[in-house]
Amino acid sequence: MSDSKATTSSSNNPGNKTAQNALTHWDGALGLPDFNAFTDDDFGQAFEAAFAQDLHEVEALVANEAEPTIDNVLKALQLSGKALERVSSIFWMRAGAHSNDTIQALERDVAPKMSRHYSRIMMDPLLFAKVDALYEKRDTLNLDAETLRVLEKIWKGFVRSGAKLDKSGKAELAGINEELASLGASFSQHVLKDESQWALYLDSENDLAGLPDFLRNAMRNAAEERGRADAWAVTLSRSIIEPFLTFSQNRNLREQAFTAWAHRGQNNDANDNQAIVAQMLKLRERKAKLLGYDNFAAFKLDDTMAKSPDAVMNLLEPVWEKARAKAAEEEAELTDLIIKQGGNHKVAPWDWRFYAEQVRAEKFAFDEAELKPYLQLDKIIQASFDVATRLFGIRFEEKKGIKTWHPDVRVFEVFNADGSRRGLFLADYFARTSKRSGAWMSALQSAHKLDGGQQPIIYNVMNFAKPAESEPALLSLDDARTLFHEFGHALHGLLTDVTWPAVAGTSVSRDFVELPSQLYEHWLTVPEILEKYAVHYRTGEALPKALLDKVLAAQTFNAGFQTVEFTASALVDMAFHTSPTKIDDPIEFEKQTLAKLSMPDAIIMRHRTPHFTHVFSGDGYSAGYYSYMWSEVLDADAFAAFEESGDPFNPELAANLKKYIYAAGGSADPEELYKKFRGKMPSPEAMIANRGLNK
Repeated sequence: MSDSKATTSSSNNPGNKTAQNALTHWDGALGLPDFNAFTDDDFGQAFEAAFAQDLHEVEALVANEAEPTIDNVLKALQLSGKALERVSSIFWMRAGAHSNDTIQALERDVAPKMSRHYSRIMMDPLLFAKVDALYEKRDTLNLDAETLRVLEKIWKGFVRSGAKLDKSGKAELAGINEELASLGASFSQHVLKDESQWALYLDSENDLAGLPDFLRNAMRNAAEERGRADAWAVTLSRSIIEPFLTFSQNRNLREQAFTAWAHRGQNNDANDNQAIVAQMLKLRERKAKLLGYDNFAAFKLDDTMAKSPDAVMNLLEPVWEKARAKAAEEEAELTDLIIKQGGNHKVAPWDWRFYAEQVRAEKFAFDEAELKPYLQLDKIIQASFDVATRLFGIRFEEKKGIKTWHPDVRVFEVFNADGSRRGLFLADYFARTSKRSGAWMSALQSAHKLDGGQQPIIYNVMNFAKPAESEPALLSLDDARTLFHEFGHALHGLLTDVTWPAVAGTSVSRDFVELPSQLYEHWLTVPEILEKYAVHYRTGEALPKALLDKVLAAQTFNAGFQTVEFTASALVDMAFHTSPTKIDDPIEFEKQTLAKLSMPDAIIMRHRTPHFTHVFSGDGYSAGYYSYMWSEVLDADAFAAFEESGDPFNPELAANLKKYIYAAGGSADPEELYKKFRGKMPSPEAMIANRGLNK
């Protein structure tokens, strides 16, 4: 695993004060941290100093004997902990995007300390008394709507963190949270190790049968990174494993690769996550009961748009039935193709993508390999920026030669329409062994206007296959959608226009946070965007209209498979967190839950339990994976507004979209914000139709 330690003379000493300051006082180019000024060994003491400083600031707040006010309590609390916020943002970025043994050891140490630190603050009875005093008289304070919402959110955060528990309850909850933090860090590290350590090396032309050039090149590059320049490597990066399963003509190799992909975290070795999941479920259940909830799902959903497990199930169950019926039709087509080709086997999970690609090629007269030369990474990045400029008036200017956490990271300065600076956007696009799988958005620094405010520093992380040095990176259509999706999240952070940090950017309910990202995906396939940016990487020829029409016509192809994959994961997540019985064997529970759902044998969950990082590397999406579909109901309806207007860049709609969705953060109730944009709340029908499940 690679190690990106800087080695400047000012920071060779782990205890060097200057190096620790560099993690908390950023004076690098464009307002970034100076990544040359510290090493991995500096994080430990920087954290200790930041923990102490945060406690000192909170203790000063508590010691203030003046009557509690918005300024001396709420504002002071929101502005405290700046040093800890900064060192944390760099560290957790590294833990996900460019880890190594040093970072992972620190992660195992820091995660429980962080939990202990925040438990100490959030359970402080004197601090909560001040917050509670403000909350109790909130209706007499003449607060603006955003400030009132922040006060209510922070008060509820204290209560949900155990502020109202007795002494023993607080101690128990603090211990639970600390253990959950440790377990989540271990879960994530185990998945990363399974993904980075496994590779299937191919060294003969027979093994490469059916693989298009773009995939061969990516596999060669992956093998070289692992010290095997004489081979091609199938890795567990989605940008390699999925096209390999799609194109490889060798069924045995497909099975080997798929089995490794499906069993990450479940190999009965040092990286096995089964016991971790069982313990996390037990602790989450106890946490929920301590706080007065029937189960962990009820606890998590209390602060969302859905509000309750029943509301979630009322969305998922009808979609599941439609998806399963659609998948059965698709499987029958694949079975017919296998028989037609002389095969005598059922459709196995490692077969589905391979035969589905052939059915698509036959139905729509194109395949993924034909489309991919037109989807260059750099052009899709330009397309995502162009859409943002046309909708929201912002523009992006790349800045070269700026040191970040890895040489692959690209830095863009962001400007408003009037030329004023808005913030920074950083993008880390390529897969590597030091990076966890998937794609995500986060912030080194969130935007707000409190006490002079600060500008956003937002980043996206992807895992696209890195090409040979002389070749452009080519994306699949799913890759391109992923880029637009994560950039939609980035825009949510970049465009935020609120006063209080607590409601800035993506600080919204979990089932609303995916709306800006999923909605943004729609603009990728707006014909004028594809016509302009989907150009052949060798000839410069625009995507032929005939091929574009086929791509658009095929958008709902394989909808049953894709929806079953997702919805099964969401239903198992809900089952885990609503189960009335103790779950000692999570894999058996997963199996039994899927059996009750009549899960097709030929499809597995998109994220099986032992590597379901959304749910078990922390609690971000625990009892919350459904939120992608909840937001999809909103995004299908929201984009329909543009379609109904006849202009995908309708200026009036774009202005309202910016104001109420992308810029508003969590400053108002999400349902209220959506209604201000659209005039009403949607039904799931548009989403179901968009997925092609009614056909």
